Amino acid sequence: MTKINALYISIEGNTRSFINRLAAYASQQHAIDDSLPLVSSKEISEQIDFDDEREPFFAFVPTYLDGGNGIDSGVKELMTNVLGEYIAYHNNARQCAGVIGSGNRNFNEQYCLTAKRYAHQFNAPFLADYELRGTSADIERIYNLLAKQVEPTKE
Repeated sequence: MTKINALYISIEGNTRSFINRLAAYASQQHAIDDSLPLVSSKEISEQIDFDDEREPFFAFVPTYLDGGNGIDSGVKELMTNVLGEYIAYHNNARQCAGVIGSGNRNFNEQYCLTAKRYAHQFNAPFLADYELRGTSADIERIYNLLAKQVEPTKE
């Protein structure tokens, strides 16, 4: 069965909510057409042991900054660093098929800055963004985008 592997970090619960809704949407689509992929997710936090990822995954990361504007006066990422450390662990970055960012558009140039930085750092494409918890349209758009990225696996 084809699946979309999602690694994510959730500080305020927004990313977790998005992933849960994405997985529910994927289940609905799979029930209609069983060739469509389901979503498998892993939440990365300070409490988990790092592991070697053996299958391609998509990283979902919100942006939390403390200090600097992220453009010309530096940037200090806050609270999401463990996901970057996890991706950097051993050869995990090689499995990163893309990065999806979330944030608050009120922060202008800082919107999704962490995801864009991860994409650059890990040589993975920045695939999509959504604001805060995302809308139903964001769920559908991002699911369709990721479903096109994954290839069916042979059982």
